[in-house]
Amino acid sequence: MMDHRHLGREAVEKKGWWRAHRWLILRRASQLAVLGLFLLGPWAGIWLLKGNLSSSRLLDVVPMTDPLLLVQTILAGMAFPLGTVLIGAAIVSIFYLLVGGRVFCSWICPMNMVTDAANWLRERLEIHPPLALSRRARYWMLGLTLLLSTSTGTLAFELVNPVSILHRGIIFGMGLGWVVILGIFLFDLLLSRRGWCSHLCPVGAFYGLVGRFSTLRVRADRRDRCDDCLECYVVCPEPQVLPPVLRGAEQGIPPVILAGECTNCGRCIDICAEEVFAFGHRSTIAASFRRPGKPVEQS
Repeated sequence: MMDHRHLGREAVEKKGWWRAHRWLILRRASQLAVLGLFLLGPWAGIWLLKGNLSSSRLLDVVPMTDPLLLVQTILAGMAFPLGTVLIGAAIVSIFYLLVGGRVFCSWICPMNMVTDAANWLRERLEIHPPLALSRRARYWMLGLTLLLSTSTGTLAFELVNPVSILHRGIIFGMGLGWVVILGIFLFDLLLSRRGWCSHLCPVGAFYGLVGRFSTLRVRADRRDRCDDCLECYVVCPEPQVLPPVLRGAEQGIPPVILAGECTNCGRCIDICAEEVFAFGHRSTIAASFRRPGKPVEQS
């Protein structure tokens, strides 16, 4: 079994500390910066962003609406300012279509810091959670979320949505919201490895569907340099997306992660001492990729 205390040591030795942690640090900075923009208003009277992660306005002009919230609102039959909400949802959708739907999960969502903390602590304490959940369960959760909106005529999931609860709590005070957040932390720590974000969260499931069409991708154009250290599998929140791009050369599988479940967190890029991975375009055309046995065409 891999010793997590030594995880990433080779990457630090070969690339230096910054390049072995760069994307992790930038993600944390992004998550804190988004929270900071929302906090500037109530704390300092500087209203760069008004609202919350579900619905907000940038500089009191540009609307931004969570597309999943819009879908729930429509299914619930609730009235809403049509033009503003649709424009806001379109802006957010276009952004995530470009950079990857589940970028929300790894670069924006404050719950990611909670579940990453649980994952870090579980590995240090060598806790082996007993519950193995299907990664398809989150799509059932998404379906249940939409069904509840349709059948109840309300945004039922938003009452228990930990993303909304944590974000509102940080800005306005948690109250009993701490019970929900602590519950998910303990669930990930003791019962299921990355149970919430990688297996159950309907928000992540929704953005995973959006992410299937996004242009920014993690590529493994240098997969021939992979030394099978398996460290990328350990740090990846969705390790099932890695085998096709690392082991698929003989089957003609392109070296680019096209699965919508990938969060574009960049941890595989950080941890890899051989620099197999990098961010790039979803295009399957790459200088290092061609089907085995297929001659290179001369121009």
